[in-house]
Amino acid sequence: MDLVSHSGNSGAGDFAQTLNVTDIHSTWTESRALLGRSEEAVTRALNQIEPMLPFPLLGVDSDNGSEFINWHLKSWCERRKIQLTRGRPYKKDDNAHVEQKNWTHVRKLLGWERYDTHEVVEAMNDLYRQELRLWMNLFLPSVKLVKKVRVGSKLRRVYDAPQTPLERVQASGGGDGAKLAELKRLQETLDPFALSRAIQRKLERVYKMANRRLSPRREDSREQKNKAEKRAGRPGGGKDGPASRTLEIAARFPLSHRPNNKASVTLQMARHGSLRLHS
Repeated sequence: MDLVSHSGNSGAGDFAQTLNVTDIHSTWTESRALLGRSEEAVTRALNQIEPMLPFPLLGVDSDNGSEFINWHLKSWCERRKIQLTRGRPYKKDDNAHVEQKNWTHVRKLLGWERYDTHEVVEAMNDLYRQELRLWMNLFLPSVKLVKKVRVGSKLRRVYDAPQTPLERVQASGGGDGAKLAELKRLQETLDPFALSRAIQRKLERVYKMANRRLSPRREDSREQKNKAEKRAGRPGGGKDGPASRTLEIAARFPLSHRPNNKASVTLQMARHGSLRLHS
């Protein structure tokens, strides 16, 4: 698990944080928005997330932040007989799985804007608790690295077949039968196109509630791009480029839930086989 900050250009005061919880084996992900990063707020969010998981929670692993390494979380884990572990200091790759989901499930959708009111936190949770978790866990397949093969001077990566998190939980044999049956029923009855439209509407609502005064401006992006180009000696991009700073530009990212992306998205559904969406 990890926190994603929504502080914008200022770290002062309280602002929204997204608690991201990712299962390494199945890639099942749950998120909750908090106002601030207090120890009690993290524990309350875990109380909401635990019953939503379609499998028993046996252990949690975090970084070394005080929002995780504290007596509140330690006693919470002890009461539930949950193992509590942490990554090594200054070793970000220890949490590589959740860092990946921080980008695809949070930052790519909400951008780098500042969200700092109770109203926007409620709006974010309205999305996290409903449409977004269903889309990401029931309809969005992904591949996992199986092995690496050395071919001459090159390294070839071999991946398994695409599966949704729900399919991975079912294949593991360790899921809760009643919860899996309910999720399977939802998958067969939900319309992924309607889910996509609902996600977009709720995202637009969250965007409108951002604190524009303390959010990155387009001018900031240009200045950072110029600095990056000077450091690299060539036209720059990546994190310092303009495609990664403001909502106006972040909205151009090929979002996984939007059917009008340039990149196609494949949905694997039990009753419809395979369905490919194009722009």
